Amino acid sequence: MTGRSASAASAEPIGAGRVAPDDEAGSPDWLGDGYRHIWLPYAQMQTSPVPLAVASTSGVRIRLSDGRELIDALASWWTACHGYNHPHIVGEIKRQADIMPHVMFGGLAHEPALILARRLAAILPDGLERVFFSDSGSVAVEVALKMAVQFWINRGMKGRKKFIAFRHAYHGDTTGAMAVSDTDDGMHHLFKGTLPEHFLLEVPRTKSEIAALDEFIKGRRADIAGLIIEPLVQAAGGFKFHRPDTLAAIHKICARHDVLFIADEVATGFGRTGTLFACEAAGITPDIMCLSKALTGGAIGLGATVATARVFDAFLSDDPDRALMHGPSYMANPLAAAAANASLDLFEREPRLDQVGAIADHLAGALEPCRALAGVKDVRAFGAIGVVELDEMRGLDWLRARFVGEGVWLRPFANVVYTMPALVISPADLTRVTDALVKIVAEWSRKFA
Repeated sequence: MTGRSASAASAEPIGAGRVAPDDEAGSPDWLGDGYRHIWLPYAQMQTSPVPLAVASTSGVRIRLSDGRELIDALASWWTACHGYNHPHIVGEIKRQADIMPHVMFGGLAHEPALILARRLAAILPDGLERVFFSDSGSVAVEVALKMAVQFWINRGMKGRKKFIAFRHAYHGDTTGAMAVSDTDDGMHHLFKGTLPEHFLLEVPRTKSEIAALDEFIKGRRADIAGLIIEPLVQAAGGFKFHRPDTLAAIHKICARHDVLFIADEVATGFGRTGTLFACEAAGITPDIMCLSKALTGGAIGLGATVATARVFDAFLSDDPDRALMHGPSYMANPLAAAAANASLDLFEREPRLDQVGAIADHLAGALEPCRALAGVKDVRAFGAIGVVELDEMRGLDWLRARFVGEGVWLRPFANVVYTMPALVISPADLTRVTDALVKIVAEWSRKFA
C-alpha cells in the first residue's frame, strides 16, 4: 500500500502533480482538498505517490488516518530522539505557550533561551561558549559560514573566503549550505556552476591522504576561511563513516594552519553516534559547531551556531560594521527553547547513551545477513545508525511501500536503506524494524538485483 487507491493512481494529474486521493476509502477530506495545493520536499510531484495521511503520533508510533500504525524507524528525520509526544517536552511547551509563545530577540531577551545557551555551553566540548540561535540546521550552517568569513574580514584578511568541504557532504538546502555540500554527485548537482565554488575534497583516511590534505591547506591558506565537516558520519550524503582519529587529524591540520574548523553536528549531535556530540569521540573542540534536529527532541524547529571565545571576540569593536549582521525573525523562539531545555532534562535524567549502545550492538548483528544478498554493496552500523548500501537503487517506490506494508516507516533514498530510530525504541520494536529491513531487502534482491 502507498496511500493511493487504484483509481487515483491511474487518474490524470491535476495541474503538474498527482491527482488528490478524494475517492480513497478512509482518506481524510483535508488530504484530498489540500494536496492540490501543496509542494512536497524531495519529491517529483508528477510521479511521486501521494503521502500517507497521519492522524497522530506517540512514542515511536505513527498512526495513520486509515487506522494503520507504523513504527517510525527514522525518528522523523532524526529529530525525535526521545520519541514522539514525550510528556515532559509537551508539558514544557504548553507551559511556555501560556507565558510567552514568542518575542523578538533583538534588544530583548527571555529566560528559556538564556538558560538554554548556558546549558549548551556547559555540555559542549570545552571552549564552545557563545550561542547564536536560528530556526533550522541549514540556517545554522549559513550563520557558521558567515561567521567564518567575517572573522577574517574583521582581522583585516578579506581574501580568506573559501571553504574546504568533502565529497558526500550534505549541509542543507539553502544557498550557502548547498555550496559546501557535494555538488558533483549530491542532490544539488543541478546548481553546480551557479553556487559559490569551494574546495571539494575526499575525506582523508590514510596517512598519505592526511598528509596531502595538510599540503593542500598549507598551499592555499591565504584563500581559506574554514573547513566544514559532518563529524564521524556524513548523513544525507549516503551515510559514509570515518574514524575519530581521522577527525582528530583533520582538526590538528586546521589548527596548525590557522583555518577555522566547523563541525556540522545537526545530524550527529545529542547522542546519535554514541557520545553526546560526535566531536567528543575525537577529543576535539571545533571553532564553530552547528546544531539542530534533536536539539528540541523533535518537537519544534530550532537551530544553534556555537562559537569559541576566539571567534566571538573578533566581532567585538566600537565599529558597528564589525558586528554579525544576522537575525532570523524567530531566533531563540521561547517555545523551541523550552522544548530544548526539556530535552536536555531527559538526557540528564534518563540513560540515553546507554540506549544508543544497545541499539548499536543490535544493529551491528541484525543487519549482517544483508551482506550476502545480491545487489548489496555494504552493511554498516555506527551508534544508533544502521545502513544497507545497495550497488544501485532500483524500485524505490516499491521498497518504500513494502516497508509500510510491514508496519515500519523507513524511507530509502539514493542507494541506501537505513534506520536511525528514536533512542528510546524498545528492543522488541527495534527487532521488528531490523527483521522487516532484512526481509524486504532480501525480497528486493530477488526482484531487482
